[in-house]
Amino acid sequence: MPTHDEIFQKVQATLVDALGVDEEDVTSDATLQGNLGAESIDFLDIVFRLERNFGIKIPRGELFPENVVSDPEMIQDGKLTSKGIDELKTRMPYADLSSFTADPDVEKIGDLYTVEMLVQYVQSKLSA
Repeated sequence: MPTHDEIFQKVQATLVDALGVDEEDVTSDATLQGNLGAESIDFLDIVFRLERNFGIKIPRGELFPENVVSDPEMIQDGKLTSKGIDELKTRMPYADLSSFTADPDVEKIGDLYTVEMLVQYVQSKLSA
């Protein structure tokens, strides 16, 4: 089992290749969209590259959950309801939701997709 640092370095290299960003920009707390400029089409490339680089299978919607914000029971006035937050916790157990739960604005969901989240996800797949 690779160490956290080894997984981070491989995730970092994956993101440098996929997004064309500088290695020093790919820090643990960097967000894929806000800091690294990833767009939705890039998520497919990132998934493909992570699968290849780590020898894992990533089912569609597992790493980047879909349809959370389309369910009216999960959103109210532009914020995730407690049911929506519970759903995110279930679908993204490797993401740090601590600051998001304080202000669960739908517009901030993209901030959950950090480099560290990818590292935690890969680590969970490799240890399974």
